[in-house]
Amino acid sequence: MKILAMEKSVPGVGASTFTPELLKAEAVRVWELQQAGALREIWFRQDRSDAVLMLECTDAAEAERTLATLPLVSAGLIAFEVIPLKPYPGLGRLFGRKG
Repeated sequence: MKILAMEKSVPGVGASTFTPELLKAEAVRVWELQQAGALREIWFRQDRSDAVLMLECTDAAEAERTLATLPLVSAGLIAFEVIPLKPYPGLGRLFGRKG
């Protein structure tokens, strides 16, 4: 199942808490999740520095557990809104199918 995870702010967290060591650990974990196939894509929003991730997990609960392994999440510096996705059924209308 595809899961969209959008970073959301954590009140009271300032930029100075994101140390180089913690950011490196985050990058290492992102790499590990990509290699494992759980993290398919990672982006930053152009209008602000929030991360947007596309995950491949069995369900939203697995996605939450996966995101919890990120150092910035486990340190309480960032959080994510987890949005389970389903295929768009509308293209079937082109072929007379209901949807």
